[in-house]
Amino acid sequence: MSTDPNTDHNFDPAILDKLKQLQEKYAAMGQDLSSYLDGLLYADYRTYWDLIHLDTLLSLQRPQTPIPDEVVFIVYHQITELYFKLSLHEFERMAQEARENSGAVNEAFLLERVRRVNRYFEALTTSFDIMVDGMDPAEFMKFRMSLLPASGFQSAQYRMIEICSTSLDRIVHHNLRDQYAEHTIADVPELMSHLYWREGAVELSSGAKTLTLRQFEAKYDEQLEKLARGMFSTNVRKLAARIEGGPSKELVDALRWLDINVNVNWPLAHYKSAVRYLHKDPVDIAATGGTNWQKYLPPRFQKRIFFPEHWSEQEREEWGKGWVVKEVFGQGS
Repeated sequence: MSTDPNTDHNFDPAILDKLKQLQEKYAAMGQDLSSYLDGLLYADYRTYWDLIHLDTLLSLQRPQTPIPDEVVFIVYHQITELYFKLSLHEFERMAQEARENSGAVNEAFLLERVRRVNRYFEALTTSFDIMVDGMDPAEFMKFRMSLLPASGFQSAQYRMIEICSTSLDRIVHHNLRDQYAEHTIADVPELMSHLYWREGAVELSSGAKTLTLRQFEAKYDEQLEKLARGMFSTNVRKLAARIEGGPSKELVDALRWLDINVNVNWPLAHYKSAVRYLHKDPVDIAATGGTNWQKYLPPRFQKRIFFPEHWSEQEREEWGKGWVVKEVFGQGS
């Protein structure tokens, strides 16, 4: 074999083929491959800590008090938001795939994305003992007042997950769902004003909007309405309904599990935590943002169900009841 550096004979053919493909790619964009190769030649090797911006990530925990367990509280909520971001990434992939195929739904693609979101929520729910049992109650009751009026209620990403999962009529106040079942995209602003969670952050005494809710609305209302318009035809419920012949049993099972994960297991994990830290018989302590957590968190009150067509009437009627009795109050089998 020739050792002349000016010949191609020392290069693996696969490498030469990749160089040819790169040259075609950059030429199509009016770019010079040689310049990009110079950049690669002089660039430093990647490190793990730079890849994930580790130093920045570890600098984002900024407690408001010297109480040690506040760090546990902050880090866990940050982890939660990262899982929410992963979920929203999958929802956007589902919507984008449908848009690129003129609305046609690839069931296998949809199923895999839904299963991924389920895994993210399973990880969140099973790890919530970090909050339920992993903080000292006395320490929590000390630092919680420094959080006012911030509240987990203000997680915009969770609201986005709801909007991406189902049609808006499924997440308005339960008394209005039948009324809005046939809503159009022109009705989106009206439905947005009636989303169930808006009633979860009112003053316990007067019924007026809490500062927590007013802050949230000012920051996110416009963004959430834009998302609702964008997902009107590409939320998961709409996508599953467009599958010719109906969704397969595997997809139905995944949709049902998504309903359980987002609308039962996750809020009730919060409820279990709230009972532990905020329930004092006979007086309940208000949550940090003044939210009415006793009526807002339990699924049996709101009965949020993304995919009612895949649940029996009895299942819908008994939504979330068994979990509360068993997990929160330690009764039943």
